[in-house]
Amino acid sequence: MPPRHARSMPIPNVKRMTDKFICLMAFSFGEVAEKLVYVGKLSLSYIDVAISFYQKIGLSLAHYIKERKVAFFWIGDANKKEQMLGVWEVPVEKWRGNHFALHIPLDDMKNIKEWMESRGILPKKEFGKEPIVHTWMPAASIYFDDPDGNSLEFISILPHEPRPELDVMYLSEWYALHE
Repeated sequence: MPPRHARSMPIPNVKRMTDKFICLMAFSFGEVAEKLVYVGKLSLSYIDVAISFYQKIGLSLAHYIKERKVAFFWIGDANKKEQMLGVWEVPVEKWRGNHFALHIPLDDMKNIKEWMESRGILPKKEFGKEPIVHTWMPAASIYFDDPDGNSLEFISILPHEPRPELDVMYLSEWYALHE
């Protein structure tokens, strides 16, 4: 079972979502996904480091404005131009941590830890050895930080009925329940 604090994370309050708290939960719900957030903003300390990192996790650089220290990345298929992430360099004293989630196919979630580690990206230790399951959705997630400490998440919707009465668990435990 995941550590206790991983099981008691608060659900984001949509009314609090501003450019200081972006949650891009791009689930594959057909046409609904097209009506989700188009662009989210993250503040960071070093634009060049961020550009390298976000390309490493599979986002395509769409546009870079060097003099403003701003970069935009396509999320998903760059040819579709459906969603993007903007990153802005700010002075260290103005930086505030953010969180957002990127949807990945469930088949990719099965090997995501190895994929991340092969790129030098380490999952957050406090969430344990493998992706966790938010049983109320249900969705599998793995959390990690960007170089500035923004909290990122890869998330995959699971093809089962929600089980909100259950606590957060590891993905392997979830699958064991559904064998």
